[in-house]
This record gives sequence, C-alpha cells and structure tokens, in this order.
Amino acid sequence: MRVIDLRGQNLSTAELLSVVPRATAAKAHALETAAAIVADVRDRGEAALREQATQFDGATGHAIRVPQHHIDEAIASLEPDVRSALEEAIRRVRLASAAQVPAPAVTELGGGARVIQRWQPVARVGVYVPGGKAVYPSSVIMNVVPAQIAGVSAVALASPPQRAFVGRVHPTILAAAGLLGVTEIYAMGGAGAIGALAYGVESLELAPVDVVTGPGNNFVAAAKRAVAGVVGIDAEAGATEILVVADDTANADFVAADLISQAEHDEQSGSVLVTFSPDLADAVSARIAAMVPLTKHAERVAIALGGEQSAIVLVDDLKTAAAFSNAYGPEHLEIQTAHASADAAIFTNAGALFIGDYAPVSLGDYLAGSNHVLPTSGQARYASGLGAHTFLRPQQVVEYSREALENVAADLVALSTAEDLPAHGEAVTARFAPRD
Repeated sequence: MRVIDLRGQNLSTAELLSVVPRATAAKAHALETAAAIVADVRDRGEAALREQATQFDGATGHAIRVPQHHIDEAIASLEPDVRSALEEAIRRVRLASAAQVPAPAVTELGGGARVIQRWQPVARVGVYVPGGKAVYPSSVIMNVVPAQIAGVSAVALASPPQRAFVGRVHPTILAAAGLLGVTEIYAMGGAGAIGALAYGVESLELAPVDVVTGPGNNFVAAAKRAVAGVVGIDAEAGATEILVVADDTANADFVAADLISQAEHDEQSGSVLVTFSPDLADAVSARIAAMVPLTKHAERVAIALGGEQSAIVLVDDLKTAAAFSNAYGPEHLEIQTAHASADAAIFTNAGALFIGDYAPVSLGDYLAGSNHVLPTSGQARYASGLGAHTFLRPQQVVEYSREALENVAADLVALSTAEDLPAHGEAVTARFAPRD
C-alpha cells in the first residue's frame, strides 16, 4: 500500500479533500455507459434486457421473471447452518430497523389549530442485489427488512442471472428473498436492472417502482444517478471502502485483516489506514504483505490494496486523523484507539462507525443488526445509510377549525398583501364573508 505522509502540515478541509485516496476515472466512464444502458431498457424493455444479459452475464433464454418454484427449490436446498444464520440476521436487522420508524406527533398551536406529523411509506420499492464477484444474501436482508418495517406494500427484487445456474438468480439470494416472503424477483443485473425497476417492463408485468435501493458497482451507482428524479434512490453506492483510525495500542493483525476484508470485495475497493503511530503503520504494512498471499482472493485483494484508492496515511495526532476522516467521509469507519468510545465523538462523517477491537466491519455486514447499505465516495458527509427511514416520507396534516382560522386571518391577509398575492388572503376572508 502506498503511504501518504501528512505529518507537520496544517491542511484545510479543501486541502484534505484534494489528498484523500479516491479512484475517479472508473466512475467518470461508468456514468456515460450506464445512462445509455438505462435509456435502452426504457425504450426497448425486455429485448434490451436480454441482449444485456447475453453480453454481461453470459445468460440466454432464461426466465427473467423468476417463477415461484425456483424460490421454493432454493429454500429447500439451503444448508441448515446458512438458513439459521440468515434467520438470525433477519431478526437482528428487524429489531434495529424498528427503532428507525418515528412515532406520529401532534402539535397543538391553539384552540382548534393543530399540525399532525406522520410518516407515510412509499407503495412500491425496487431492490437491487449484486451478483458479480461474490454472493450477497445479506444485501437481500439489509434492503428488504427495512422496507417491510416501514410498511412498504410491494417489493420487487432484481439480481443478475448466473451462468453457473443456467440463467437463474443465485439460489442463496433466492432463498433469502423467499425467507422474507418476497415473490416478485427478476433475473436481471447491472445498470439495465436499475432502468427496468425505474421505468417498468410491460412484457414482464414489472410495474415501475417508487424507490430503488441496493448496493452495486460503479455502473449500478451511475444508473441510479440516471434515474434519480424518475424514482427515489437511497444513494449512489459504488465500490466499498473502509477507513481505520488506529493508534499504537491497536493490534496490527486486526487492522491488516480488516483492510484485507474490504479489499476482497472488488479491485476498486478502497482500504485506508490513518494513524499517528509510524510503528503501527510499519507493522500493518508487514502483516498485509504476509497475509494477502494466504487469502482466497489474493489477486483481487492485492490489486485493490495497491490501487490509488487505498493508502496508509500518517498524521500528527488524533485531531488530525479525525479531520482527515471527516473530509474523506468513509462508508465504514473503524476506530481502534486506546479510548475508542470517547474518541468517536469527534468523527462525525461516516456511513457507520465500528468502535474498538471487537467490532470489525464484517460484523456490520452480517449480524450487528445495523444496515450495511451505506454511502460511499464521500457521500457520508451529507447522506445516511439505508434504513426504514429511506422508505418513509414525512407528511404534515393541517387541521384548523373555523375559530382557529379566524384567529390568524388578519395576519395571513397582511402577509399575502406584503407578498403581492392578494388572492391568498381572499381565500381566507371568503370564508367569513356574509352569505346571501
């Protein structure tokens, strides 16, 4: 991994943003390509999806709308230990997601004057589950469970057709969906799937959704940008990333293992260590060199760790580490310091925080109860991870009696006159005019 040495420098936020390790070229290319793919699906529907499946997934003649017996077979063939783990993950994510649903509130502004705050779920959601270099039944849970907790009435799920399974969606993904009661599933992947969910495909009886969620590569993220405004999106989640802040009390083996775990996802994954301990930096570098050849996806990991998006960053102190991390806005932030719980207070920009030696990101990927669909590429500076709130819209319900409206009528007329919108005031005074 390359080293970025920021010691002895007092950098502004803008300067920190200019030095954070990011891969940008791939995203720029993805946006143009994804927009064209989405437009093709919008215009040609199923025909475009089938051509894309042949080109990108090596699948032909498959059932894009997954029949129920495929789901039933997948559940029946699920290994007992995997089923048990999925069911426990579902239980935990349900509990944590339920805490994200705000209670209705009523504000009494005077006699007969009230504003009711309610949270209304969207009607229909499209969930995307990747299926490239890994299998993600956990992403089924992380997307579907919060939608169900929010009260969404219809969930459509899309995942790429697998050449190894004769064009079917991976059976473990089907099984996870089946355990959650999802029956509307489509074997389609990448940017084309995002376009299909957003615009609908009549020949597949796929109706457009209201919100599209789910992780994916740069092309999926770019496709979400292309359909934003047509539908709601959770975020433009691209390649995964981890930032570890550690001091000289951290365990180098733990840090190295966590950096490698994220690099395992994809060659574009970002793994960053920020430390004010040169000794730890050297130790982690040495452990990575020793551990990478031993992991199953060593080639993929080595490319990711050696890419421009990964680095060991040397800083002077915890305060500077926090400034760097807050500028970076990591998807996953691990804090492995002597006083990690207290130190976490100054780290404000992250999709999710993992505190201490025994809260690795992989815990959040599966069984922490938190959601693993999180903002990437610095979006954590202004956006949140996926949750029940993603599928809820705050709505205000205004209830005023005749007397309550009469009490504010003069003020309302004064304001409407000041804004040169007299009809606004007349809409109020008309209610109190003498009737013939």
